[in-house]
Amino acid sequence: MAKQSIFGRIAQLAKANINSLLDQAEDPKLMLDQMVRDYTSSIADAESAIAETIGNLRLLEDDHKEDVEAAQEWGNKALAASRKGDELRAAGNTADADKFDNLAKVALQRQLQSEKEAKDAEPQIASQTEVVDKLKTGLNQMKQKLQQLASKRDELVARSKTVDAQAQVQDAVKSIDIMDPTSEVSRFEDKIRREEAKVRGAAELASSSLDAQFESLDDLGELTEVDARLAALKAGGTAAIGQ
Repeated sequence: MAKQSIFGRIAQLAKANINSLLDQAEDPKLMLDQMVRDYTSSIADAESAIAETIGNLRLLEDDHKEDVEAAQEWGNKALAASRKGDELRAAGNTADADKFDNLAKVALQRQLQSEKEAKDAEPQIASQTEVVDKLKTGLNQMKQKLQQLASKRDELVARSKTVDAQAQVQDAVKSIDIMDPTSEVSRFEDKIRREEAKVRGAAELASSSLDAQFESLDDLGELTEVDARLAALKAGGTAAIGQ
């Protein structure tokens, strides 16, 4: 039963349509990995079962060969006994002649039995030979399928790595694109411009504060002159104004 199950798996796996199975798979790579493991395991089981089947066939062939050789050997013994009996009968020794004739009959019976056993084994040998040939063919197909699976898996892995590399390149290009307003370079440039503007504003503020200080000095000088003239009016009358 175990061997029948293995042989059935050989036929099933050998006929499997890889592309159709991959189209139905959610993750082709994982499915291919599992299929490679299944095929490898099945091939190992099949090789063991086929080796046992071939061994049984060779035993049948050996037994058949022995039966054929035995039939030939018993035939030779029957012929020798028959001739000896004829010689003894010709010499007038009937009793001994009958003994050898009986031996010839026994040998012929053994010959017939060996021939029958050899003939009965021939259909079984033919059937087993056909089974072995089919199993060898199926096993070779499985090995070819395993190579296809391995190549397909390697192809998918290589394509996946290529896609990942292309995605990384695209991400790298985006990260260094200085024309991108959201890039790090653009943000850094904007920060510098703001700092520059802040410095200019501080300078402008400092400048306006200095001008205000000079204006207050001018106002102070004017007030001092007014006070001086007022003091002169009080001291000397209008004459001080004309001076």
